[in-house]
Amino acid sequence: MPSTEPHIDLVEFIRTHPRLLVLTGAGISTDSGIPDYRDQQGQWKRAQPVQHPDFMRCEHTRKRYWGRSLVGWPMMRDAHPNPAHQALARLEQLDHIDLLVTQNVDRLHQRAGSRKVVDLHGRSDQIICMSCDYRCSRDESHQRSAELNPDFPGLSAAAAPDGDADLEVDFSGFHIPDCHQCGGILKPDVVFFGDNVPKLRVMEALNALERADALLVIGSSLMVYSGFRFCRKAQEWNKPIAALTLGKTRADDLLNLKLNAPITPVLQAALNVLSSQPCQTMTD
Repeated sequence: MPSTEPHIDLVEFIRTHPRLLVLTGAGISTDSGIPDYRDQQGQWKRAQPVQHPDFMRCEHTRKRYWGRSLVGWPMMRDAHPNPAHQALARLEQLDHIDLLVTQNVDRLHQRAGSRKVVDLHGRSDQIICMSCDYRCSRDESHQRSAELNPDFPGLSAAAAPDGDADLEVDFSGFHIPDCHQCGGILKPDVVFFGDNVPKLRVMEALNALERADALLVIGSSLMVYSGFRFCRKAQEWNKPIAALTLGKTRADDLLNLKLNAPITPVLQAALNVLSSQPCQTMTD
């Protein structure tokens, strides 16, 4: 029977399953000021994000994406890890986390101190050419874009997920920076909707799940299959699954423990208990 204090249930889950695979989603970064995609019912809060096929074939889609990014990227770039990120980094140091797999592209887990991290959907701070091996930092591309479009950096709009912004203007005259080496299409090194997660990342995460005692999901609705697949596989392998997230998840019927509670205070309270009372590994 769950207790009335979610952090106590989380502590018990971690102590009972000392080697965890942790999967995080957008909900863990909202306290850093980065908006999430979905509401507590798992529905989109705004129009769906850019689709990979549209980005690759439609110049107007690219103009709109990069124009909005001139406003949205600085808000994401300047975000700081919050106490939830820091708590997971500390849990890794205490040997509770074998691997952290994140659906986020903000790199806040690494900046908080986590070392064993798989960026399932890539990283937004790097840019790649879709035609050659050219790479550069997002800030370098951002600066080039600002120089080509001096009227855009002064615009303002509400932040949207993953470096986007709720900016609606005429993008027809926007100038897109192209690849220095071949003139090809530049794109953030992230997996857009409609694209596939690289197989090596998936295999690294699945190998860790196979080693793990349990799966802990934090801040994800799991509506996207790239994350939900790990719950399906955990069930297949008889690995217990816990979720700490506000609202509905796609895996609710697979969960052994559902903590529908604010992420940061629960993680902080659980960490305080685990830090002050050394882990008593259960052997039966």
